[in-house]
Amino acid sequence: MQRYKTLLLATAASSIALSAGSAAAEQTALVLYETRGADQSQRQEGIAFVELDPSSTDYGQILAQIPLPPEFHSHHIFYNPARDRAYVTSLATPELRVFDVSEFPYRHTSVAVPGCEVGEDVSFSEAHDRWYLTCMGSSVVIVGDARTDEVLETIEMPSPWPHGIATNDAIDRQLVTSTTNPADPTEWGEDIVVLRHSTGEVLSTHKVSNQPSPSGAGPVEVFFVPSIEPPLVYVTNMEGSLWLAEWQPEAQEFAFNEEFRFDELGQGVTLEVYFNAEGDRAYVTSAMPGHLNAFDITDPRAPEHLWAAEAAGGAHHMVFSEDGSRAYVQNSLMNIDGMNHGSISVIDLETGESVDSIDTFRDAGLTINTIVLTPEAEDFHSH
Repeated sequence: MQRYKTLLLATAASSIALSAGSAAAEQTALVLYETRGADQSQRQEGIAFVELDPSSTDYGQILAQIPLPPEFHSHHIFYNPARDRAYVTSLATPELRVFDVSEFPYRHTSVAVPGCEVGEDVSFSEAHDRWYLTCMGSSVVIVGDARTDEVLETIEMPSPWPHGIATNDAIDRQLVTSTTNPADPTEWGEDIVVLRHSTGEVLSTHKVSNQPSPSGAGPVEVFFVPSIEPPLVYVTNMEGSLWLAEWQPEAQEFAFNEEFRFDELGQGVTLEVYFNAEGDRAYVTSAMPGHLNAFDITDPRAPEHLWAAEAAGGAHHMVFSEDGSRAYVQNSLMNIDGMNHGSISVIDLETGESVDSIDTFRDAGLTINTIVLTPEAEDFHSH
């Protein structure tokens, strides 16, 4: 506990400096942190501002923090399209914490989302001014007004345990994963649910496994590849695979196929996909034992695996350095033992080598649940 008290004191001093405008942060990220490990008797959690620029005297240090209630169990941060609000999901309470990030200090309100158990991901529709929250424990998607944050509708999923969600206004389609039972993590889903989000109509379900049911594929996230026509989706399966879903304009449906096996590289619990600014690289994290994978996506329908860089247990979310030469990979998945290292791995994206580890949180007895750049950064990926 003493280490955490020291962290709080250092952070308080930095927070005063930041609010006074005297801190010179070059590239700042937001992270959600919590007490690491099974002993939660003195649980702490919150949002921290962390300096990522290695040339800064504050590199790797906390510049400010926003405490969150210890019973909240924050999970992800999502910016709205205007990047003036940040939506923080909760694994434990039926609410969203919505932050006004248009000015510092960030102030937030609690938005009740009745019927939501284990809030996971948020996706937005600019065309319809809506947000969509997946609730893995209650197997529903909650729809909210993106202007007022009023809850409008609750959609029951035909396949349980919704987690990942992606929305495309141009084709009026939304994809939702069926991931894992939070009450029994040994139960994994195998489906992608396709909806017409303008009406909330469920159109179809698609199995993303070539194995007999129940396959336990565990699809966890879905991502539309930027600037690709017809639309193309990358699907990550926790079993250790990457699937593609390609939009068929004439049939008005998606065609699914398996593209790559991470388990053949000794990797498991495949999680996130990130795309570089040029659109020719995709980076995929896997939590066990912890890697960042690079793909050449010059042809996005035939991604070519380039390398796998060692990160640490729980390799999960990441952000790019300002010049795009480095990735900062956050290493923790839901504070699960063996996948809650609590560090931030720094990966050289040219060589595929790990060049540094930011251990500020791990050394303080904490772990990190997500990392995103601050809203003014030119970074479209806020998950």
